[in-house]
Amino acid sequence: MAPPPKKTYEVLKACAYIVGVEVLFRMSDGGVFYEASKYLVILFILFGMFYNGVSGKGYPYFIYLILLVPGVIVASNNIGFDANFRTNVAFVLSGPVCLGISALYCYEKKVTKHQIIDIVKVISFPIISMTVYVYLYTPKLEDVLLGTESNFATSGGFGPNQTSTILGLGMFSLVVRFFLKSPTLLLKIVNASIFVFIAHRAIITFSRGGVFTAIIIIAFFLFSLYKKSHRIQKTQILTTGILLVFIGVATWLYSAQQTGGLIENRYTNKDALGRDKGDVSTGRVDLFLSELEGFMNHPFVGVGASGMKEFRIETRGKGIVSHNEISRVLSEHGLFGVIVILILIIKPLGFRSRNKKSLFFYAFLAFWFATVNHSAMRIAAPGFIYALALLNIQYEKRPLSRKRIISKG
Repeated sequence: MAPPPKKTYEVLKACAYIVGVEVLFRMSDGGVFYEASKYLVILFILFGMFYNGVSGKGYPYFIYLILLVPGVIVASNNIGFDANFRTNVAFVLSGPVCLGISALYCYEKKVTKHQIIDIVKVISFPIISMTVYVYLYTPKLEDVLLGTESNFATSGGFGPNQTSTILGLGMFSLVVRFFLKSPTLLLKIVNASIFVFIAHRAIITFSRGGVFTAIIIIAFFLFSLYKKSHRIQKTQILTTGILLVFIGVATWLYSAQQTGGLIENRYTNKDALGRDKGDVSTGRVDLFLSELEGFMNHPFVGVGASGMKEFRIETRGKGIVSHNEISRVLSEHGLFGVIVILILIIKPLGFRSRNKKSLFFYAFLAFWFATVNHSAMRIAAPGFIYALALLNIQYEKRPLSRKRIISKG
């Protein structure tokens, strides 16, 4: 029977692989059903809970899960007769439930520094496979580059937003390997090459969210690493960091040249002819404001899970799904949603005040926050990565060297 820390490690590795492979399954129709990955993560976490329990201090996440229930009850009364109640509610709640259960399990669970690095590595393996798939899907970019909108053809025929998000997570994983697990020049070259491989495909999805998120979380990670390093190590980190920036700029310039300048127009919010497109959020601000209006009109219990989608069907004739999880939770859960958001923000910060050892805390939390604000919780990654921020990272102590005392006489 494996000891509890080993059980935690194995459960998290299984979940990490599912998180990394989710978008590949979706774009290649390799999954059992569309939301299967979230349910698999939940299932693996429940196995972990059965074998080594949860921390009593993580009870706010149990409260968080309970607070999602009123939204289901309201939805049962508000969703139209023609709508599929189970499918609609499961679609918007599977992500939050995945986060809540993962966080409840991970809270204060002990893993070593090497184990958390391995978990990040496991996430990267299927992302590398997905990148190969995307390359093979569109071997000739010039045939599919027609404008500056998010490009399904360069994203493996799937949603560019989700593809970009996962590729951004892959970029972060390779940076972690580059700085912490590349002791030789050969390994540095290999990891840097794979980083370029992934970053290039992330850029030419023409979906900016995943790329910006990758830059943010890499910056948080490198700042934490620099802050906890000794003077000599800090010099090495600065030098390697400058090299990483050079690699990133070179990748961007190559992508710009390959797309004939279209990617530059995309990131400066212009169309293919170089004209300003106006709304840099591509409609997300309007969705955000409409959901805040929904919260103001139903401040106590909200409009119910998936209620805003039903509202847009009635008012606009089509069910536009939110890109912002924060505004969606507020509009669909009302006052309960406010409490949910407070738990998600305050609880990890309270954990951090007592446990400041993790190099990954701010990077993991930033990934969750950035992702749910541009892509909601369509995939399992933001919820699971949020939970990893709550792990209690153990660092191996250096053995003390003692001189042997030789007795005379």
